[in-house]
Amino acid sequence: MSRILAIDFGLKRTGIAVTDPLRIIASGLTTVSTTEAMDFLINYCKAEEVECFVVGLPMHHDGNPAQIAPQADEFAAQLQKQFPDKPVLRFDERYTSKEASQIILQSGAKKSKRRDKALVDKVAAALILERYMEKNHW
Repeated sequence: MSRILAIDFGLKRTGIAVTDPLRIIASGLTTVSTTEAMDFLINYCKAEEVECFVVGLPMHHDGNPAQIAPQADEFAAQLQKQFPDKPVLRFDERYTSKEASQIILQSGAKKSKRRDKALVDKVAAALILERYMEKNHW
């Protein structure tokens, strides 16, 4: 089987999470600069078999698109163009960054780790992937 890869798109940083090949576990993989995200994904897909991408859909609590939504949409479109044979799915990412911060806080991480926005983005990507998997695969 192949992996499912989730993306928490941001203007500066992009969090990336992935399943194991059997799709049992969703784990945060890394956070990369958004300008380097596409190159990272191209290289990753050369090394690992990825079936599809799940790109977070930034929404406000009322269901309206967040301010960053057009840029996330553009990134998803570029991803589809780069990987025409792989589905690029969108999934609601509401509250994932807040929840990621809470998870890091509850883990007992030191103050410096709790302020690490790259860690928050990676955990948020894992939450997007976990929710997607719960709804569609598990």
